[in-house]
Amino acid sequence: MREGNILIIDDDRDVLETARMFLKQEFSTVQIEEQPERIPQLLQERDYDVVLLDMNFNKGINDGAEGFFWLEKILSIDPNVVVILITAYGEVDLAVKAMKSGATDFVLKPWKNQKLLGTILSALELRKSRKELERVKSTQEELSKDIDTAFTDFVGESPAVERVRELIERVAGTDADVLILGENGTGKELVARAIHRQSLRADKVFISVDLGGITETLFESELFGHVKGAFTDAKQDKPGRFEIASGGTLFLDEIGNLSLPLQSKLLTVLQQRKIQRVGSNKEIAVDFRLICATNMPLYDMIYEKKFRQDLLYRINTVEIRVPPLRERLEDLPLLVDHFLQQYGRKYKRNGIRVDKTIFTKLKKYHWPGNIRELQHAIERAVILSDGKVINSPDLLINSAPERSVTTEKGLTMDEMEKRFIMQSLDDNEGNVTKTAQILGMTRTALYRRMKKYSI
Repeated sequence: MREGNILIIDDDRDVLETARMFLKQEFSTVQIEEQPERIPQLLQERDYDVVLLDMNFNKGINDGAEGFFWLEKILSIDPNVVVILITAYGEVDLAVKAMKSGATDFVLKPWKNQKLLGTILSALELRKSRKELERVKSTQEELSKDIDTAFTDFVGESPAVERVRELIERVAGTDADVLILGENGTGKELVARAIHRQSLRADKVFISVDLGGITETLFESELFGHVKGAFTDAKQDKPGRFEIASGGTLFLDEIGNLSLPLQSKLLTVLQQRKIQRVGSNKEIAVDFRLICATNMPLYDMIYEKKFRQDLLYRINTVEIRVPPLRERLEDLPLLVDHFLQQYGRKYKRNGIRVDKTIFTKLKKYHWPGNIRELQHAIERAVILSDGKVINSPDLLINSAPERSVTTEKGLTMDEMEKRFIMQSLDDNEGNVTKTAQILGMTRTALYRRMKKYSI
């Protein structure tokens, strides 16, 4: 006995009884019905996996119009139900036409029992696949909602933030490629997700890729995907990020870290909107809205021949610069309150607040890690504070002495960045994890820069 709810609709009682007697030996539920008018009620009362539907119900009429009508009605009630048509030999052309309208298969009267059973078993597998796909889709939607809760809209009312919001509103409704510029920790992914949520692709996927965390050897496999056997560990086919993002938005973070050869491969995809999985010659069309972000000086890198000019022109139809925290200090109270509520709920410290007297010191701090540094600082203070009021600035501000990087005449951006990283490492006694948090970057990104500058 197999699990399966089968509904058979035919005006011939003999056909119905014969089918029921055979199928009830195979499936848990088999229901028969002579009156197609009862279809809506039956579908409301039970979740059927397979419906066997006759093409004609009135004697002397064999144009299939009734079958088409009830097929459409069934699929409008439950789009995932599998419909198998019952038809006479002379109505095969009608059955084929009906399959183009949503039917899955057809059986000829009189049928052979084993042929009927095989058709229904195949239909049940299809029904199972459809339900699993629906479950995965629903799960993905819920996960997307959960992820988005961590990427809420910009908090702040400063003119700098309002300018960013205005640009987001203007560009979101288009499919224009967007380049987001800003220091680490300023909220570039917030901007990307805000654009996606307000776009025509909002109900599709948002795929974020940290290019700084993908090695050159893994770039093609991760972005383009691969087929089984393409390399040693390729145990099965795997779609790449371009494929997964098709129909939605693809966010390429830290695009300034791509090497020139990888920039060339990316440019080819952006121009052709086609990819080939590693190990395959088959071209796959992809359709995604591209948003890129970087904290690196791309225009200087073009001059230094470290970034392709044609790639920059391809990705920056619209540029959005996200201001650092030091340029929007008037938003500090709002940001502090936002993170206090977030971590107050998380650590069951509801009602905790920051003493207003220490805001003066907070506004004098440089905040090199920007919003991300402030977020970590608030979380730390919520965890370590004893009472309801945080009144010690040491809980919020990095205890290491703050020093500014000397900008001597003639220093390149790379030399300035190297000095700043070395200074930050020295301030944190060589602790890479802590330094990365303060600088608002991942440990991987910091290690990459240390390797670049031979630190």
